[in-house]
Amino acid sequence: MALPNELLAAIFHELDPSTLTVAARVSSHFNAVAERILYSSIHITDILSEQSPYPLKTLWWCQAIHRRAHLFEYARKLHIRWQSDRSTPPVQVQHLLEACEQLGAVVQCLVPLESLDLFLGPANLVRRDQGLPIHAIESVIRGCQFTHLRSCSLGAESGKGVQPYTPILTSFLVSPTTLRYLKLSDLRSGLDDLPPNALPQLSSFRGSADAAASILPGRPVQCLSLVGQDSDVNRENLPRMTRTTVPLRYLDLSAMSIRPMLLRNISTYLPTVESLRMKLALRHTLHYSFSGIVSHLHSTSAFYYLLICIAFLTYREF
Repeated sequence: MALPNELLAAIFHELDPSTLTVAARVSSHFNAVAERILYSSIHITDILSEQSPYPLKTLWWCQAIHRRAHLFEYARKLHIRWQSDRSTPPVQVQHLLEACEQLGAVVQCLVPLESLDLFLGPANLVRRDQGLPIHAIESVIRGCQFTHLRSCSLGAESGKGVQPYTPILTSFLVSPTTLRYLKLSDLRSGLDDLPPNALPQLSSFRGSADAAASILPGRPVQCLSLVGQDSDVNRENLPRMTRTTVPLRYLDLSAMSIRPMLLRNISTYLPTVESLRMKLALRHTLHYSFSGIVSHLHSTSAFYYLLICIAFLTYREF
């Protein structure tokens, strides 16, 4: 007697991908159930080098799922990362734009996605010879509509003179009303054209200070992680980060080296923070770095609980 699909699915969910792939070869019945699970959660990492400049794993997956269009409705997680092999000469990235287009043709079909994580490595480090000048990420997400998306992380390698994001990113962020976790690793400017009614459920954001200052106001963000330099957080964008609809409680600054002045500004503008994670870049003692801060925190009743998690502590001149 054949096992029912529900029982097979419960068993197969406990298997790792390699074992599940083997199980899919047992019979057509096993294959039908296993494929739904295998293609529901995709995690791909392509290492790009001079010898292997193409994201072959990604392209193979694009071709495979195109042949299985019936699996589109089972897609839930898609995490793709392209990384440059730093031990080899720089990768020629012109052809990566074509790979982005192929990836985009598939991604826009995965309407049920709940988690999307795209890091396209060096794909944005080249200017287009023709067509609209858009960011490499936008080549993938253009035209996508995800009605169930809860987590989204987008980015690529960055540098001076690379193609910035365009209004295509804003249009994409307007669509998923269920989005709660957002990471924009290489967005350095703000999204000033983002409508006030966009991202109504956003509770966590990771990105630059300017991006945070444009996204947080009017949204229920409780968790904030900032990237870049501590000098990027200033008295212009910091007050705008306080305009959330709920108190900001968790602040992660471990991606940048922090100096005492920024801590003083944070204690002034963000008195509701309960958990602070940071990396200190100081030649002074830890006690000195907090002088002038503790007394202010004690005088702020809303800031009654402070949990400081120090990720790294480095002593150097600044």
